[in-house]
Amino acid sequence: MQFTQYGPPHVVHVTEVEAPHAGPGEVRIAVRASGVSPGEVTIRSGRWRDVVPTTFPYRTGFDAAGVVDEVGAGVTGVRAGDEVFGMVSMTTRGANADHAVLTAWAPKPAAWSWEEAGGAAGSAETAVRVLDRLAVGAGHTLLVQGAAGAVGTVAVQLAAARGATVIGTASAHNHDFLRTLGAEPVTYGPGLPDRVRTLAPGGVDAVFDCAGGALPDLVAIAGDPARVVTIADFTAAAHGVHLSHGAPADATDDAVGTADPLAVHALPIAVLAAAEGRLRVPVAAAFPLAEVAAAHELSETRHARGKIVLVH
Repeated sequence: MQFTQYGPPHVVHVTEVEAPHAGPGEVRIAVRASGVSPGEVTIRSGRWRDVVPTTFPYRTGFDAAGVVDEVGAGVTGVRAGDEVFGMVSMTTRGANADHAVLTAWAPKPAAWSWEEAGGAAGSAETAVRVLDRLAVGAGHTLLVQGAAGAVGTVAVQLAAARGATVIGTASAHNHDFLRTLGAEPVTYGPGLPDRVRTLAPGGVDAVFDCAGGALPDLVAIAGDPARVVTIADFTAAAHGVHLSHGAPADATDDAVGTADPLAVHALPIAVLAAAEGRLRVPVAAAFPLAEVAAAHELSETRHARGKIVLVH
């Protein structure tokens, strides 16, 4: 899947390219499912063209799951035929394809479907990266803004697994869903600080912003911009808030700031949480590769509950 220009969802299309091969420290998989990245959907639209420079053609997809069919030099502990999920290189991307070369991977949990595994790695990596930066742990209260989305749903569960109390913002029709993940739901929008104060009279220890557009309220809730991390708001610096991303330096400009190290240790954490019944990966919808434009259209609504995936 790739696009060669900015534009609406239909500019993303299927194309034939030379098959990739596993290099040293890598494995190649025959992909069974892969995730649709909301960030890449926004890049494709052109809305981030001033802060995320793009070189065309842009091949999409950061996380995938499938069956190993090539093992690169120096790789141990995995062999052809193993079922894994993981991430591709941030510089090459291209997980939305028949074959993908993974730079980080872990065994696919038996409890997960291929669709769940295909969309798990990116959400888990992002969630753990931010939870680590915020030092969320037992006894803490965390607010997740945009808790019903792909990253938010995973962040809620992993924070709860750490022993934190989690409050999650979402529209009213997603409140019961958030409760099943372990969060106390609250409606986003004007008046949020007062509503959160009612749920957490003692205040919150940290805020994880997965949605963007509400940083003044989130800083007010946290009481300190250092206790807020966003993955979705490029105005972060103006509010003293850290914008966490893993994009390589040549794919960003000064407004985005330096990338955080990828939390590759999130993959074994996710495997363990899944084995303990503490982590599922809600799948909003699954589309065949040929319907990638429809997947991007759904992502653009910003109302998908969980991860959107492509099945192969």
